Amino acid sequence: MFPYFSTDGDAKKISIDLISPEGFNIWLSKQDEQTQAWIDDNGYQGLKNSYILIPNNIGKIKSIVVSMDSSDLSYMGTMATSLPKGTYELVGITQTMYQQAALNWGLGAYQFTKYKKGADYQAQLFLPAAINIGQVQHLLEGIYLVRDLVNIPCEDMSPEHLAHESKTLAKQFGAKFSEIVGAQLLSKNFPAIHAVGRASHIEPRLIEMNWGNDKHPHIILVGKGVCFDTGGYDLKSASGMRLMKKDMGGAAYVLGLAKVIMAEQLPIKLTVLISAVENVVAGNAYKPGDVVTTRQGLTVEIGNTDAEGRVVLSDALTYASEKEPALVIDFATLTGAAKVAVGSDLPAMFSNQDELAQSLQAMSFDVGDPMWQLPLYKPYRELLNSTIADMSNNASSPYGGAITAALFLQEFVNGLPWLHFDVMAYNLSSRPAHPEGGEAMGLRTVFEWLKRRYPRG
Repeated sequence: MFPYFSTDGDAKKISIDLISPEGFNIWLSKQDEQTQAWIDDNGYQGLKNSYILIPNNIGKIKSIVVSMDSSDLSYMGTMATSLPKGTYELVGITQTMYQQAALNWGLGAYQFTKYKKGADYQAQLFLPAAINIGQVQHLLEGIYLVRDLVNIPCEDMSPEHLAHESKTLAKQFGAKFSEIVGAQLLSKNFPAIHAVGRASHIEPRLIEMNWGNDKHPHIILVGKGVCFDTGGYDLKSASGMRLMKKDMGGAAYVLGLAKVIMAEQLPIKLTVLISAVENVVAGNAYKPGDVVTTRQGLTVEIGNTDAEGRVVLSDALTYASEKEPALVIDFATLTGAAKVAVGSDLPAMFSNQDELAQSLQAMSFDVGDPMWQLPLYKPYRELLNSTIADMSNNASSPYGGAITAALFLQEFVNGLPWLHFDVMAYNLSSRPAHPEGGEAMGLRTVFEWLKRRYPRG
């Protein structure tokens, strides 16, 4: 149990009233004279995303009034870090709202403390037995894992470190772990992963984890694990390189999501695949104009060495399709174009089956973890044509870059049901429930969608 939660039903609790900004005046009219006077004296107007502490006769906190939109409970993320010491309890809301509020409370309480001591937060939210406490805990653990992995710099989160984290997770849940490293990638036909990662002093690898019952539907999660991206010979600028420790965000996503799936014992057979490399400059680095042969046999002209994510994912997606799963889901910090299209807070989503994407997008707003579908617009496929190879890794037009990247990946899924997420994996600044740093945007939605799609008997 996280220290900012309590399950002690006998503890003295301070009530938190959640009200809507529109309902503030009605709520106020029903309060006693002392409460009305206090609110008037403090000039509190119940504006959206605000709260006020209400004292009792001896100056102790009697209750808290929080004004927020019930469709977005992320403001609860400020509570754990700003309220005084005490145990708090939400009143007058549904179990579903309580569970969402608790999750946001925990999301806001996250701190990355590997290199710096964290703050001592002492406010606790009471978790009643009526909500699914285990799921709240598991989701937070999965999201924290994503955030931690993304926040750790490459010196401590290389492909080798990423493999260690994967192995540790597999051991925790009794999953099978394996990896194909360095020259083995060539002998076992993963040439694209090897080509991108061969220049680093830390060998590239394909990480694999398998868990679950063979009788259950087979789901494969594929993650881009570029632990640092210099851009290769098409070198990034200093500012463009500054946050490239996060370029393994897709790998962090699949490990965090896998952790939740396994902890919740979803009835699926799960495979996790991670293409783990560093894209660096050296004498043996792959170069602009090179032609790389992929596992599928398609040849790829390297139009830009900074479009490496799709290259390393090509072999993993081909390998995934060979297993003929019920569904393939990949996560990748793939393009800046996705962020231009939908901003840094929304994952861009693609699918070769619209009904999958549409059901996910609709659910995402109910869950409070939104995403947005972009089209796999077929005419743009010709922008990936090459005169000397089957395709290029770099489109001939700068427009629609997230779409052309997704169309590149689609070539390697062999028509299987497929979802692709082009994610930021990072909060550029802090907002309620989402502190600056690594982030797992969309993870809660994908988990909830899988949970409903593959319910426990």
